[in-house]
Amino acid sequence: MYNFDPTQPAISVTENRVSRTTLEVPPEGRGKVLLVDDDFAILDGVSDFLESEGYFVVPASNGIDALNQLRSGLRVDAIVLDVMMPIMDGWDFRAEQLADPSLREIPVVVISACGFAHDTLLHQFKAHEVLPKPLAVDDFLRALHNVCGGRDSGSTSSPVGNSSRSH
Repeated sequence: MYNFDPTQPAISVTENRVSRTTLEVPPEGRGKVLLVDDDFAILDGVSDFLESEGYFVVPASNGIDALNQLRSGLRVDAIVLDVMMPIMDGWDFRAEQLADPSLREIPVVVISACGFAHDTLLHQFKAHEVLPKPLAVDDFLRALHNVCGGRDSGSTSSPVGNSSRSH
């Protein structure tokens, strides 16, 4: 046990600390996107692809994770939202988002492999766009370009995929 003696000189204890920051500053690019999907292969693959196209991507594995990030101060230009997810699905997430005045204006692009009709999902989600999985790369990039305010830092990839739409 250490006994404090006021007549003795003070001992300073320091430890080396690594400087770190928790502030995320997106690079100058096309925009900041919250990608919400429970499939980790999609989270990884789409994140890598979008980052190669100049987007800053923040992943979330379900609606609750996404809401927690947004309500903790994350600001994004767009949300890419899967429909069918455990814990909180796309419908419940979107209902919560629309009910929150600070989040309701963030545009949503819905991506889904479920069998619902394009127009049904577009109407129910009040989404900017609904795209089927697997994603047609050109349509996906066009939708994000439109919702992120048309920012353009120049495409870094060559055309990939099929731009024909299936609904």
